[in-house]
Amino acid sequence: MIDKIENIKTEVTEYGKQIIDSESLESFRLKFLSRKGLLNDLFEDFKNVDKAQKGAMGKALNELKVIAQKLFDAKQELIQKIDSKSESIKDYTLPGRTFNLGSKHLITQALEDINNIFKSIGFKVADGYEIEDEYHNFDALNTPDYHPSRDMQDTFYLKSDGKDKRYLLRTHTSPAQVHIMKSQKPPVRVIIPGKCYRNEAISARSLSMFHQVEGLYVDKNVTFRELKATLDFFAKEIFGKDLKTRLRPSYFPFTEPSAEMDVECYLCKGKGCRICKYTGWLEILGCGMVDPNVFEHVGYDPEEFTGFAFGMGIERTLMIRHGVPDIRMFYENDIRFLKQF
Repeated sequence: MIDKIENIKTEVTEYGKQIIDSESLESFRLKFLSRKGLLNDLFEDFKNVDKAQKGAMGKALNELKVIAQKLFDAKQELIQKIDSKSESIKDYTLPGRTFNLGSKHLITQALEDINNIFKSIGFKVADGYEIEDEYHNFDALNTPDYHPSRDMQDTFYLKSDGKDKRYLLRTHTSPAQVHIMKSQKPPVRVIIPGKCYRNEAISARSLSMFHQVEGLYVDKNVTFRELKATLDFFAKEIFGKDLKTRLRPSYFPFTEPSAEMDVECYLCKGKGCRICKYTGWLEILGCGMVDPNVFEHVGYDPEEFTGFAFGMGIERTLMIRHGVPDIRMFYENDIRFLKQF
């Protein structure tokens, strides 16, 4: 048994050299000092030793236990000191933790940019109603009953209130013009940003919900020249000072004369490509002088006042500005797309 004790003593010493952390310390305890450890087995064998040998055996066994316990205690104290020291050390020069912070959506950024551009030249920002009645959405804007835009295929109609009025989700931000002109006398100089809804097929260039910014300026002696200068200033602020613009004759029920504004294609620089349908130009908004019939609906004297109005789609403008190929990308919540802006 003396040989067995000496062998375990040597094993304790060698094993102690391998203790470097709490995990290896626990392994040492389980192997030698636990109830099922080697030292406990030796004490069980000690019961069967002859009385003549018990003195020497007991002394050797106790020495082994003391050696093992001292080694365990020393290693445990050392590991605790190392752990507490590592926890107390803080390097304040290291970079801080990074967090995936949120940011404003591209459309929100665009609306703020557009608002700021027009506010810088005297326009105020106003709100409109997303749920309108037919009068404000169509009739007051000189849109007759037979106009195609009043058909169910273009407009989301809501349930009737049982009276003569029919309600709908506004198809453009223009109804806000009527509300504003009814509530105040000229001069009026406002822009109205907001959501619009049309019953259109979803595609790379159209959605059933989109954003518009409507502009209105009414005063005495307002001219088409002022309209052109205002929109030219806006386009250059948004797309760049070197941008070429043009106005094309068009038709809108609530403006006369009417025009559409084009900007030079961002991709081909006017040479013609697939994006601009090989014309070299991209449409960004519709505009015109307010029709006298609209003034009559709101109580303005068309002989005394003139004005201009314009409306632009935000998503289409952003597609031109950033080269976005598909309008649906704005609403797919793909973080890879959104982080670019």
